[in-house]
Amino acid sequence: MAGLPRALSPLRLSSYRLLAASMALSLLGAGLWAVALVWQVVALHGGPAALSLATSLSAGGMLATTLLGGALADRIPQRRILLATELAQGTTMAVVAALSLSGAIQMWQLAAASLVSGLAMGLYYPAYSALVPSLVPERELLAVNGLEGMVRPLLQNAGGPAAAGFLVAALAPGAALAATAAAFLLAAICLLALPTTPVRRETSDDGEATGLLADVREGFVYMVRTPWLLATLLFASLMLLVFIGPLEVLVPFAIKDGGGGPTQHGYVLAAFGIGGAVGSLVVASFRLPRRYLTVMNLCWGLGCAPLVVFGLGAGLWLMIVAGAVMGATFQAGMVIWGTLLQRRVPAALLGRVSSLDFFVSLSFMPLSMALAGTVSEVIGLTATFLVAGLAPPVLAVLAILVARLPADEVAHPLDVVPEVLPEARLDRV
Repeated sequence: MAGLPRALSPLRLSSYRLLAASMALSLLGAGLWAVALVWQVVALHGGPAALSLATSLSAGGMLATTLLGGALADRIPQRRILLATELAQGTTMAVVAALSLSGAIQMWQLAAASLVSGLAMGLYYPAYSALVPSLVPERELLAVNGLEGMVRPLLQNAGGPAAAGFLVAALAPGAALAATAAAFLLAAICLLALPTTPVRRETSDDGEATGLLADVREGFVYMVRTPWLLATLLFASLMLLVFIGPLEVLVPFAIKDGGGGPTQHGYVLAAFGIGGAVGSLVVASFRLPRRYLTVMNLCWGLGCAPLVVFGLGAGLWLMIVAGAVMGATFQAGMVIWGTLLQRRVPAALLGRVSSLDFFVSLSFMPLSMALAGTVSEVIGLTATFLVAGLAPPVLAVLAILVARLPADEVAHPLDVVPEVLPEARLDRV
């Protein structure tokens, strides 16, 4: 934790270290689970359709609890929510690991565990996002977010998948599932040592249910009335519809068809994570680009193109390079997006807009997961990967032109340090 801001008080620094350690273990668990699930499905002689079912249940569960998670995070101490989600995931993974190691695992049990994981994630992220500002001074938030932007892809997309790949290859999928359970339970132990932070809320105690609905509605109204926000979220949702299913469901089978296995799958995911960390570092090292909306959307759109490599029967080294390029471009866009939200969204709406960002942009992810296997069986892996890689750049250009994003970014430059106080952002659009 040497990269933590020095301005934190000893108590806050200790608390944030516990939270950061818990977050790191949770990300490691998520990375382990991503690969363990794939190869447990393969061990049960399941194909893309079976994996689609499990991953779509996870995505659907996450979407089902996201808005609720944002509301609960403003009303319940966030530590309790985080602890409940880590214990739920850790216990579930421990049961699945025991079933796998005993040879009694069945596909429906994997699907159920995937659903529990998704439900927990939908509650976890809003609570975590709400807790960090309680432990970190506002002036240090950017530094902390930058640190987490480096750690997240390294653990979730690189370290966890690589470790799972080695465990599956050397032992069995059950070993990777056991490591997944251990990571989540250790994350819960870190949270047990974290002091409970009072809820930061400004709402009255009258009519909380009505207040919840009104808050959500206000966030939706702001999103619909803000062209750059609406266009970006709609583009992201359509991009993920055609891209995320092939990436999550079909890439392992493309690697398998090319003679690879869990270790090679881990290599590709590790490259994605390392590329993401490098992309995050590069973008964070400079000011925002003048054409930040254009650059961000093109990063995401063009970043899907390397997926074509997996449909052309390329060698493993080309798949690894493709994974690194996708990770770098996606994370570069995410750094711009996070800063953009902080700079242009009114402070009073930032939490709700962040929740809607998560909800809207991922709205088609369960459908993409569910369709990936079926579509690939109908039109073939190659054609599916071609659509997934080439459609997003077209969608990105359409979003930029239809929403007139170049004119918007010229009217609202972010490549200069703001001279106004944070409170003055309340009037920005």
